Amino acid sequence: MDKFEELFSQYNTAYTEEGVKAEVEKILAEHFAENNNRQVWERCLSMIELTSLNGDDTEEKLAKMTARVNDFTDEFPGLKNVATICAYPALVPTIKELLTAEGVGITSVAGGFPASQTFIEVKVAEVALAVAAGATDIDVVLSQGKFLSGDYQTCFDEIAEMKAASGNTDFKVILEVGALKSAENIAKASILSMAAGAGYIKSSTGKIATAATPESTYIMCQMIKQWYEKTGEKVLFKPAGGVSTTEDAVKHYTLVKQILGEGWLDNHSMRIGASRLANNLLSSIEGKEVKYF
Repeated sequence: MDKFEELFSQYNTAYTEEGVKAEVEKILAEHFAENNNRQVWERCLSMIELTSLNGDDTEEKLAKMTARVNDFTDEFPGLKNVATICAYPALVPTIKELLTAEGVGITSVAGGFPASQTFIEVKVAEVALAVAAGATDIDVVLSQGKFLSGDYQTCFDEIAEMKAASGNTDFKVILEVGALKSAENIAKASILSMAAGAGYIKSSTGKIATAATPESTYIMCQMIKQWYEKTGEKVLFKPAGGVSTTEDAVKHYTLVKQILGEGWLDNHSMRIGASRLANNLLSSIEGKEVKYF
């Protein structure tokens, strides 16, 4: 048995799509309604990493987004601001120069985002450059091709090298769950990423059709729970990609709450990668349509 099969054997990774779907439906049927309220909507809003990851992003666009974040607490007194602004590395300096909102960080995707199909030297350099530019959070992508071909060592080594280059930032590994083919693969990718140094595991880049689903959240949270119980290390969680409605956010929140508990429900322990979600949550909170961000 090689070291990665030995690693996986220490955890229950034998999830099936049918079994996970049934467990998710049961949890949501029993607990969704109790969490679908203003207090939870406000908490979810504070977990958002307000994201713009488009090829046509400009410095002007990110400047406007940053200004909205800076003005948020004046416009919505009593509400807690978003957690971070998330953008490509080249736009981090723009955000850093303009961001004045207290307690709001800067997330940069890096490491060959979104496909992770480049040289490890490029991935490490991009992480280091994003940190030097002012990123407080770094989000990198698991090499799905290497993972699916069974080259777990390369996946592990790449994550570990990018982690080392990330310094003291919050370091997140994106699994790209829609590319991993099976529930068991999502479980194994979660364990591999945590073993290699992930501070968070994140579901998706948002760049492929299947992104964050309640089922992937269920599996990833179960693996975080198993990891915590075995090692004592608290790895954090970020659903991202396709989380756009208030209902979506509450579903993910409910699953995290039921599987991991209150200790994972502050706006550092759980983040939500989103663009449209912020306005939808604000609309639910205010009881009218809001198009602020």
